[in-house]
Amino acid sequence: APSACDDSSDAQCSRNVVLLHDSGGDRRETIAALPIIIDTLRANGYRFVPVSELAGLSPRQAMPLLSPSDRTAAVIDLAVFQFLGLSIRVLGFLFGVAITLGIGRALLLSSLALISASRERRIAAPPQHSGTFVSVLIPAYNEEAVIQRCIAQVLSSELVELEVIVIDDGSSDRTSEIVQRSFGDEPRVRLLRLENGGKARALNRGLAIARSEIVVALDADTHFEPTTIARLARWLVADDGLAAVAGNAKVGNRVNIVTRWQALEYVTAQNVERRALAWLNAMTVVPGAVGAWRKQAILDSGGYPPDTLAEDQDLTIAVQRAGWRVAYDQTAIAWTEAPQSVRQLARQRFRWAFGTIQCVWKHRRVMRTGKPRGLAFVGLPQTIVFQLFFALISPIIDLALVLNIVSTVTSIHEHGYSAVKGDLQFVATFWLLFAAIDLTAGLIAMALERREDWRLMLWLIPQRFGYRQIMYYVVIKALVQAVRGPRVAWSSIARSGQVTVDRRNVRGR
Repeated sequence: APSACDDSSDAQCSRNVVLLHDSGGDRRETIAALPIIIDTLRANGYRFVPVSELAGLSPRQAMPLLSPSDRTAAVIDLAVFQFLGLSIRVLGFLFGVAITLGIGRALLLSSLALISASRERRIAAPPQHSGTFVSVLIPAYNEEAVIQRCIAQVLSSELVELEVIVIDDGSSDRTSEIVQRSFGDEPRVRLLRLENGGKARALNRGLAIARSEIVVALDADTHFEPTTIARLARWLVADDGLAAVAGNAKVGNRVNIVTRWQALEYVTAQNVERRALAWLNAMTVVPGAVGAWRKQAILDSGGYPPDTLAEDQDLTIAVQRAGWRVAYDQTAIAWTEAPQSVRQLARQRFRWAFGTIQCVWKHRRVMRTGKPRGLAFVGLPQTIVFQLFFALISPIIDLALVLNIVSTVTSIHEHGYSAVKGDLQFVATFWLLFAAIDLTAGLIAMALERREDWRLMLWLIPQRFGYRQIMYYVVIKALVQAVRGPRVAWSSIARSGQVTVDRRNVRGR
């Protein structure tokens, strides 16, 4: 209640009240100014009293004691709101960590890829020796839709001499019949029929009869370009310390949104990562779709490992632990068939994720010993952080974003735009920055490819809504399955035979 004030004091108090009323644009500024306003009012004769005194009530009347049931309800309410507050703070922390890691990784990989590309331009690639003899292993399980064309593409390879060993791992379809009918008179093709025993066993049986020191193993759904095998083999001929050379895998059946998203992922994520990690001697996988191996390196490491689903990743790590090195050649291109449905994609990526978990656990000693250094300090840690841990917290990050949007919309409806414009502008700026960095990294990845369809970039931003959530789901499912312990068997996804090979000349070495 005001005390007696002179005219000037009333005017000053009135101005302060008006100032308080008109400064509602930013609640934080108003709250910060309250102590000054209160002191000003008191200096001008105002006295602050409880509401009960203004209403003529005693304190007990204004604030009656709570009954036991009301007190219990109040305690529960307090606990709930404290939990919600803590959850919001944890979500904010995880959101910040994940976004920071994501931005940092994108910038780092893009920078390393650019450095690697610069080094490629300065260092001449080894010459392709005409007549280099190479053994090609094609493990097949129910591949009748693609096996004939796969073998034909391999046989059309240039600048190499070949033997092609097809290992039918107990197929229940016409795989062996097609190979026999189409290539029975071809002396370069051999067919090995086995009872079903898994991909690693099939590869080891083929390796045992391979006559060349250079071995190329490819999936039956993959089509090589004519120069791919020669470009892979030249590195092994020139450098006795190399165990393997990874090639550039591309999606060849870009027929719907699911396969186009995968085509974009191969270019902007997998190949960029492989190029960057190769420069650091930290590459964790020579892909089964396209890679050449030194037979002796495989034998020194115990052959293709049968105890993981990612035998290519397992073997890549094993040969490096045995003292060998691996390399990457972007110009050795293979076109592979990607899953065309969400269900088939989830099935394939679950197998990849489960195999990655197996490999990390199997080779965990690398990080304890620090050898080899590239894998110990870069390759395996980044696999754990970005392929496993990141997938665990990413759904929480998506949830935090959704909750933030809902909260912002609700606040605007209840309090007006001016009350939340600071938070809204912060979130919008943050996500625009993140999207810009992601887009820049994608453009760099596309530019580093010798040829690509730039229209894929139209799918980059939409890829964050739907496709990446599928990847999170399969990693979480694989982690749960790994904790439970049952083994997961090798399986084959449905083949359509719709791979299209881009035959434009490659600008390469």
